[in-house]
Amino acid sequence: MIELKDVTKRFGDSITAVDGVNLTVQTGETLVLLGSSGCGKSTTLKMVNRLLDPDEGSIWLEDSDISTADPIELRRSIGYVFQDIGLFPHWTVKQNVGAVLRLTKRTDSEVSEKIDHMMNLVGLDPPAFGDRYPEELSGGQQQRVGVARALAADPKYLLMDEPFGALDGITRESIQDELLRIKSELGKTIIFVTHDLFEAMKLADRIAVMNAGRLEQVGAPSELIQQPATEFVRQLFAKPAAQLRAFQKHKE
Repeated sequence: MIELKDVTKRFGDSITAVDGVNLTVQTGETLVLLGSSGCGKSTTLKMVNRLLDPDEGSIWLEDSDISTADPIELRRSIGYVFQDIGLFPHWTVKQNVGAVLRLTKRTDSEVSEKIDHMMNLVGLDPPAFGDRYPEELSGGQQQRVGVARALAADPKYLLMDEPFGALDGITRESIQDELLRIKSELGKTIIFVTHDLFEAMKLADRIAVMNAGRLEQVGAPSELIQQPATEFVRQLFAKPAAQLRAFQKHKE
């Protein structure tokens, strides 16, 4: 479980990026932070593994306040997938996937076996892709490598910061489906950041809607559509609500 308690983050004297956020992510669920650029969602995500530290409040993993943890060890225990992927260009796919594994106490054979397993998990055949370099891969294949690398050390938690934003629609949908399959198989606790409403509805167990650094509402997609708590949420979900009504009418 991940718990944010009255978390606030400021930049300078005038910008409050995250303002008094209280949020609990249950073990095994995918919670999506949804909002427009500048709403505080990525800042919130970065505080969960101490890329940033809050100015007020605290963040807990299970029963531990992460402010007491060594930041490097904390980050090694949490998978992180960025939009720009961040693969090492002069390393092969296998070397990139095994980057974190080589920091653990596994033997070379154990590392090699785990790399192959993770590549297969994300749909990349090790003999076909293992010795390729990032520049030889498509954008979707690079994202699969990024996901495999994040999961390789078997972290309990996976943080994903708009990881599919740069992909074309067809590739994006394919990778979304792959993530749902991996989630079903591995049961990870995931925080996923996106500004794409329909991506959020597809992937989330619950959605946390952010606006100007504050949480507007947290709930299942159906709850946000049918019972918006604020005018902002109502307007945000007006389009999918209309589509849902049209679909239901068509079925009748």
